[in-house]
Amino acid sequence: MIKLRNTAKAIIVEDNKILFVKYLSKRTGIVYYVLPGGGQVAGETYAEALKRECLEELGAEVEVKDVALVSEYIGKNHKFSDLHSEIHRIECMFFCVLKTPLDLSKATNIDPDQIGFQWLKFQELKEKTVYPEALKRVFDEHGNVISPLYLGDVF
Repeated sequence: MIKLRNTAKAIIVEDNKILFVKYLSKRTGIVYYVLPGGGQVAGETYAEALKRECLEELGAEVEVKDVALVSEYIGKNHKFSDLHSEIHRIECMFFCVLKTPLDLSKATNIDPDQIGFQWLKFQELKEKTVYPEALKRVFDEHGNVISPLYLGDVF
């Protein structure tokens, strides 16, 4: 049975760089980058979920601003479909501003594969393994969104 999950993701931009959580896959050995954020818990607004997730992953408080992008991930339609065939995720990505400095020592729930965070220049996105991969084509070099709000089913 396919599980539907809502997620909230933070787009945090400073000095023409975007903040990513950095991971090392224990299964593949590949370093990859994902926007901070995660699953929404029942009874939680997207903003509440995003604030909680940023504290858990980054040890930082954020101010949630406007919706930037919306995407879906239907696992059976993408690579790793053997692992993700039961996943259907709806991701709402919001512009956010850091209210407190990044501090992993204050992070309350770091993922086992998480190895830190990294600021990437928008031009660097094309060279990195970034998920969703659609992020490589939605920003100009200054961080302006140059795509439609809804990205569709993307990996």
